[in-house]
Amino acid sequence: MTELATEGAPRKGAAHKLTGRVVSDKMDKTVTVLVERRVRHPLYGKTVTRSAKYHAHDEANECREGDLVEIEATRKLSKTKAWRVSRRIEKADAA
Repeated sequence: MTELATEGAPRKGAAHKLTGRVVSDKMDKTVTVLVERRVRHPLYGKTVTRSAKYHAHDEANECREGDLVEIEATRKLSKTKAWRVSRRIEKADAA
């Protein structure tokens, strides 16, 4: 394929991104991110909060507990780590 043909084409396998809050930064170059989502219960119709925790790679050790971050899927980096921090959206309050 020529350069012109691939220029406007969408990237194959665009990265899956999630937004969540850092709940632990005790590991070296790894943070634990809590991602919450709101879904309607299939039978009762009530809005329910579902949550999941992901280990994400933080190369610069810049994220702190309470930060709001965006994580994206990547290859497996360890047994439990398959995400990396793409950007820090909001810093935690320095209390």
